[in-house]
Amino acid sequence: MATQPIVDRFVPLEEYLSTVYEPDCEYDDGVVVERNLGEFEHAFLQTILAALFTNNMEAWGVYGLTEQHVQIKPRKYFVPDVSVLRMDAAADDILTHPPLIVIEILSPEDTLPRSAKKAAEYFQFGVEHIWVIDPRARAAYRGTELGLERVSSGELAVEGTPILVSTAELFAKLDRIREGKLKQ
Repeated sequence: MATQPIVDRFVPLEEYLSTVYEPDCEYDDGVVVERNLGEFEHAFLQTILAALFTNNMEAWGVYGLTEQHVQIKPRKYFVPDVSVLRMDAAADDILTHPPLIVIEILSPEDTLPRSAKKAAEYFQFGVEHIWVIDPRARAAYRGTELGLERVSSGELAVEGTPILVSTAELFAKLDRIREGKLKQ
C-alpha cells in the first residue's frame, strides 16, 4: 500500500519511469509515493502466493507477478504485491490492462480505510478481483465497488475457474514457519 510522498517536488512522469527507486515506489500525478514495505509476514505471504500461482499456472490458466507496475490511469501507477494475469495476457514491462487479480498484503503501517480507497481505484480500472490480506489480524478482504468486504469463509476464489486460495492454509504456513516447524 502506498503511504506518503518521498520527494517534496513535482516529478515528471518520464523521470519517474526512468528512475530506479529502492524500494520501488508508486506514482500519483507528479507525486512519487513510497510503499510500506512488509516485514517478515508480508514478505512470506507474498512469496507463498506467488509460488501458489506459479505452481498452478497450467491448471488455473494464470500466472502471478510480484511488484509489477500497473498503470491504472495516464498519470497513476500502482505496484501491487501480487498481480495475477491470464495466460493470454500481454507480458508488458508496465501493465496497462487490468490483471485478473490484484493482491495487496498489509504492512504494519497500512490501514483498512487506505486499502479500501486503493481497492476502489483498482475496481474502477477494471480489476475483477481485489484481495487484501491482513497478516496481523489473520483476515482477508475482497475489494468491491463499495469498499472492502471481509471474507468470512476463509476462501478466496475466482468464480468459474479452479482458482481457490485458503487463507487458513496461508496463515497456518505462516504460523508454522514462525514457530520453525514448516515441514513438507
